Amino acid sequence: MRKRSLTTATTLAVLLSSAALAAAPASADSTQPLPVRQTGDIVVDSVHQHVFISDPLNGKIVVTDFAGKVVKQLTANLYGVTGLELSADSGTLYAAVQDLDAIAVYDTATYTRVANYSVGDKPLSVALAGGKLWFGYGGAGAGNIGSVDLAAQDHTVTLGQDGDWYSAPLLDAAPGSDTLVAGAVGQSPVELASYDVRSGAATKVASTREAGDNLGDLQVTPDGKDVVVASGAPYYQQVFRTSDLNEDGKYVTDAYPNSVAIAPDGVIAAGIAGSYDPDVYIFKPGAGEPVRTYDFPNTGTSSGSDLLARGGLAWAADGSRLFAVTSNSQGVFSLRVLDAPTKAATTVTVDAPATATRGKKLTVKGKVASKVAVPAGTRLTVTRTDLESPRGKPLAAAVTRADGTFSFTDTPPSGGKVKYTVAYAGDAAHTAGSGSDTVEVSRDKATLTINNNGKVYAYGKDVKFTAHLGKTYSNRTVEIWADPFGPDKPNKRVKTGKVNSDGNLSVTLDLKRDTKVTAKFAGDSRYKPASAASTVGAQVSISTSLSNHYKAKPAWGHTYYFFHKNKNPLVTTKMPWYPDRVQKFEFEVYYQGRWYPGDPAYFKLGSDGVSRVSITGNHSEDVGWRFRVRSSYINSASGDTVNSTTHGAWKYLTFTR
Repeated sequence: MRKRSLTTATTLAVLLSSAALAAAPASADSTQPLPVRQTGDIVVDSVHQHVFISDPLNGKIVVTDFAGKVVKQLTANLYGVTGLELSADSGTLYAAVQDLDAIAVYDTATYTRVANYSVGDKPLSVALAGGKLWFGYGGAGAGNIGSVDLAAQDHTVTLGQDGDWYSAPLLDAAPGSDTLVAGAVGQSPVELASYDVRSGAATKVASTREAGDNLGDLQVTPDGKDVVVASGAPYYQQVFRTSDLNEDGKYVTDAYPNSVAIAPDGVIAAGIAGSYDPDVYIFKPGAGEPVRTYDFPNTGTSSGSDLLARGGLAWAADGSRLFAVTSNSQGVFSLRVLDAPTKAATTVTVDAPATATRGKKLTVKGKVASKVAVPAGTRLTVTRTDLESPRGKPLAAAVTRADGTFSFTDTPPSGGKVKYTVAYAGDAAHTAGSGSDTVEVSRDKATLTINNNGKVYAYGKDVKFTAHLGKTYSNRTVEIWADPFGPDKPNKRVKTGKVNSDGNLSVTLDLKRDTKVTAKFAGDSRYKPASAASTVGAQVSISTSLSNHYKAKPAWGHTYYFFHKNKNPLVTTKMPWYPDRVQKFEFEVYYQGRWYPGDPAYFKLGSDGVSRVSITGNHSEDVGWRFRVRSSYINSASGDTVNSTTHGAWKYLTFTR
């Protein structure tokens, strides 16, 4: 009935077709979405390297390649298609189509439908045994077994060979075998029966009702001696002898077994519908412990993982791949291609010191772990990755002890993060594996300075900044960054280069704002990264002018502006504009040898950076007095903090009649 990609009749063809594949590097496990809403069965054609998956709900058979990519969809009159079977040479696909009451026959090379065998009501499963194609059929209360004589010219159909089944049974047989096994799907307790079909008729050999509850899947071992059963309970795959259906072992998995697939060499893939446990268990024939397990991820919205479909496992003929059909909580089905499933998974752990001193010997330990012990003396490749060898430098091989542990010593020439990677190449029984750990190795402190810190310069001044780098090992490159104050100006790299023979690198900046200038050294294999900052101030430019005066001339040691008592002096101030910037306006009067301040006021700048202030009042009272005014930018008080406090020049004035 199911999951045999090839029989002994095509062993030579398999060897020839897979020889080129063996030379190619193994690929990683992969997953591809399937355009199905339900799955009934899965079989593998290793001759053409195709996988066939039936979808009874959509009425189609999906064909993928060995990477899981859909290459064809067979859709003509296939509603209710469930059981699939391949001929011995993989040239013919048989599909049980319940809604058609027939078995559809396809040429696997061309995907052409070459025949329909009209059979009993609602055929569920198909299996090749004793030279005939057997099928389980029948609705509720009418289960039975029938056969198609493939050797007869008219493909004679014989029905009613065992009507003791409540509904259509699930069938399977070993390749080339004369023993047919049938099981009641979903029944509790599960009924199981074996038949001798060498005479052309199904003669019952044995039966049992000890095959658990709620049958999900069954498959006969390649030698025909046993049948492995996956029922919802018990929580393991049961094994029964086909000769008498007495128990002959078990493969312990977990809750709700629903799938079993047996490779041509007898390796068992046992699957469960488990949301929170491993989904697939790989057993060597007769083994009590799995050599490998697979726990599928969660691609849906539930808390549990994707679920394995009932009967959703099938092997490639050479055992190099296991195909698994899964679905998530949103009803999305996928085909998972599991590579090298018969090899025991291997993990490599590496434990290096957290810190170490450069140039001093350190010890790295680790372990190669697998459910199948790795032989003592196995050589492991060791690679050190550091600042001097960013692509990795091979070191002497490490060797495993009997318990899988290993250790090695190394003297790191480079400081900083040093990663040690240990890799195991794998063998016929083990997957490859690798692990790594990182050591923080000491480095010397680099000396880096930059001048001008704390100085204040006039607006627009060209200022030379010089970074000085002390002794280093291999890196003599320094970056200089300038970060003007204010959120509208980004921190920018203004120069990068190697320092000169004196260790200096300079850049000249046009300062129009307070600025943080930072020198950065990225470090090298023996010296740590370093940075040094210099914060300098930049004043604003302030121009102040007076108007409405009738003359200006030197007097009392300054230039005075003379105003008639009936004129209001107009003070015009200009400085660089910035959002919400205001200027501080001060007014003072001279009396008996000293200047006395009035109350200062703040006036907003226009978008052109100009502020105009008119001095009003009864200037008749001001005649003969001496006054002075000035405008200033005060950091913070003037509405922003992007420049250093700057005072404009005093302007002197007096009033006359």
